[in-house]
Amino acid sequence: MALQDTFAHFTRRDWERDAPEGTVRLALVGVGGFAQNRALPAIANGTYCEATTLVTSSPDRTRSVAESFDVPHVVDYDSFLAGDHAETYDAVYVATPNATHGTYAIAAAAHGKHVICEKPLETDLEGARGIATACDDADVTLMTAYRLQVEPTVRRTRELVRNGVIGDVVQVHGGFSHPLLEHAGPETWRLDPDLAGGGVLVDLGVYPLNTIRYLLDADPSGIYATTHSSGEPFDAVDEHVAFQLEFESCATASCTASFDAHASSRLELVGTEGMISITSPFGGVVPQEMVVESGDMRMEYTGPSVDEVREEFDYFGYCVLTGTDPEPDGEDGIADLRAIEAAYESAETGCRVDLE
Repeated sequence: MALQDTFAHFTRRDWERDAPEGTVRLALVGVGGFAQNRALPAIANGTYCEATTLVTSSPDRTRSVAESFDVPHVVDYDSFLAGDHAETYDAVYVATPNATHGTYAIAAAAHGKHVICEKPLETDLEGARGIATACDDADVTLMTAYRLQVEPTVRRTRELVRNGVIGDVVQVHGGFSHPLLEHAGPETWRLDPDLAGGGVLVDLGVYPLNTIRYLLDADPSGIYATTHSSGEPFDAVDEHVAFQLEFESCATASCTASFDAHASSRLELVGTEGMISITSPFGGVVPQEMVVESGDMRMEYTGPSVDEVREEFDYFGYCVLTGTDPEPDGEDGIADLRAIEAAYESAETGCRVDLE
C-alpha cells in the first residue's frame, strides 16, 4: 500500500470485515475513575457493546452512575462471584486493581462469560497464566485491554513497518510520563506494590513495551532496566524507570516512564531507510498526528482525534460476535508480564536479563 493510500484511509477499521448483528452485554467489574470517565462513555458511543451491569463495593453510591448511563443492574462483588444476575450480561470488563484481576476474570470464565481485562493481566506470570487457562478451558474470548493496538495511528504505523516503508527498524524510542499525585492521592492503590504488582513500569511503562512489541511483531530477547524512587509516597514502588529492549533482529528499543514528571508521551521508530514519529501516543486520546520520512520523501498527517477506548470495546464486541480471536489476547498479556518480571530482575541485579 502506497504511503498516500495509508494517509487517505487513515482511520479505517481494517479489522471490521463483517457486519454482525446485536451487541455484547457487558458487566463492568470495578467502577472507578477510568470506568466512569472513559469506559462507560466509550461503550455508550460504540456499536458492538452495551453496558448492562455494574459491579461495585458500593451499589447504593453507584446507582447514580448507572442511571447516568442507563445501566439497569448494579450488584456487589460477592453477588458477582456467586453468579447472581449472570443472565444480565454476556461478557465482563475487569477494571479493578491489578492483584484482583484473576479473581474476577476467572469467576467470569466459570460463569461462561467472555473477558476483557485491563492490563496487566495480573501481578505475576502465574496469575496471568491462570486467567488464560481458565478462559481457554471455558472456551470464552479473553482480550487484554491494550487499546493502542486498535487505535488508527498505531495500526497504520504497523502497516508501514510491515511494508518496509522505513526499511529495517534499527532503533525505537518510547517514553510516557504522568504526574500521578496531581490526579490521585498518596493512598492510591497504584502505590501499593501488593495491589499493583509494581510501580510506574507496570502502570505506564507497559504502554511503550506492549506497543513496541506489537509494531515489531516480535518479543524482546533481552532487557536491561534501572529504577529509581525519591522517597515517600513512592518508597514502596518504582517512581521512574528506564529500560532497553533487545530483539533478535538487532533492533533496540529505549524506553522511559515516570510517575513524577510533566505529562508527556512519545514514540519514534528509526529504520535503515526512514523514520516514523507519533505525537503523544500514550496519553489518553491520541491526536492522530504523525510524521513519516522514507528516503527523500517526508509526509505529515494530522487528522481528527479517535477515541481509542471506544475502538477497543467495539473491537472486543466485534470479536465476540464474529468468533474472531483478538490480537491482544491472553498470551499478549503474559508476554508483557514476562518482560516486566525480567526488567525488575535486571534493575535489582544491575545486569542484562535474557528472555527465552
